[in-house]
Amino acid sequence: MLSVITPEIVRCLACRFAYPLVYFMLLWQQASGQTLALTASDGEQAALVENTTSKENPLFTDETVLQFRLVVDYQELLKDRGDERGYHQGTLSYTGSAGETFTLPLKVMVRGNRRRDPSVCRFPPLMLNFIRKAMPEGTIFAGSNKIKLVTHCIGEDYVLREYLVYKAYNVLTDQSYRVRLCQVEYVDAAGERKTEQRYAFMIEDDKDMASRNKAKLLSKKVFVRMDRADQKAMARLALFQYMIGNTDWSVPFRHNIDLIYTDPLAPPIPVPFDFDYCGMVAAPYASPPPELGISSVKQRLYRAYAFPENIHREMVNTFNSYRTPIYAVYRQCEPMSRSDLKRSLKYLDSFYKTINNPKKFESKIVKVGERNQKSYVSVKGLQ
Repeated sequence: MLSVITPEIVRCLACRFAYPLVYFMLLWQQASGQTLALTASDGEQAALVENTTSKENPLFTDETVLQFRLVVDYQELLKDRGDERGYHQGTLSYTGSAGETFTLPLKVMVRGNRRRDPSVCRFPPLMLNFIRKAMPEGTIFAGSNKIKLVTHCIGEDYVLREYLVYKAYNVLTDQSYRVRLCQVEYVDAAGERKTEQRYAFMIEDDKDMASRNKAKLLSKKVFVRMDRADQKAMARLALFQYMIGNTDWSVPFRHNIDLIYTDPLAPPIPVPFDFDYCGMVAAPYASPPPELGISSVKQRLYRAYAFPENIHREMVNTFNSYRTPIYAVYRQCEPMSRSDLKRSLKYLDSFYKTINNPKKFESKIVKVGERNQKSYVSVKGLQ
């Protein structure tokens, strides 16, 4: 079935089969309930995938903690949190594997939505914008442009928890964002703020993630319903979001979800990000929307539609087969406190008890998915 029709595809089909057939296909798609999405020619995002090669960024293949110093005027940076915020000049320096010091000029800007609010985050997430022309040879940041940095916000425990959620999804699929744990020394260029060293993590660039998967990012101008995404990828994502206790996502409204595609005629693949509102992280500022009828983000609620029985069975088998490496992600994280480790494993245990109990799986996943399909609860702000 046609998932997304771009102008390029229409023109191509028109050349081969003449315009009447294309017009018939568009009418058929509308009549059959398919999502019709025509997007303007949008450069890379609307192009067909041809000769795309997978690229591995060494910045995100190395599992060691990356230590670096970030120098910027923090008094000015941390005050600039509005909608019209801008970049601030700074430098990033670190020691290479051979003992050499690399110093990179860059621009830094506060980013995020809720976490930009000073009443929520004392230290908000940052966007690191590297200057490629000034990039020294041999640096691990070669080729990097913009990289998201998730900072300690209100505490390093929450940084580690969110970092590990990304790592857990990496276990299940390569169609996920890679992350790199860092220890950052924040040095105020004006000397007005006390230097502090905190854990943070970097998130792989969206285009790099797509390229690594031999795919393209789908433009956000293209509207895609949840049931028009790749079925297995959607089922995997939905069960993972249930596992971590996350309801803060939406495919059609592209909320904390990116879509990638390897074939413009095939359903796109959803890729999740931004997990600070999930039960596994349990940030104190996170609360579920009232429309969902749950009182805490720690309460799990399935937010997808129902899938065929064979897909549900395959997903349960998949999560069971990866159970040991998923638990290992948490057990092998040395900076994580014992209490956080115990809490995280207990939360995972409760998920596995649910999916491996036929009655619980039926009532909490299958039946809820069927109800969602008949009458989906929309969340205010995502309508």
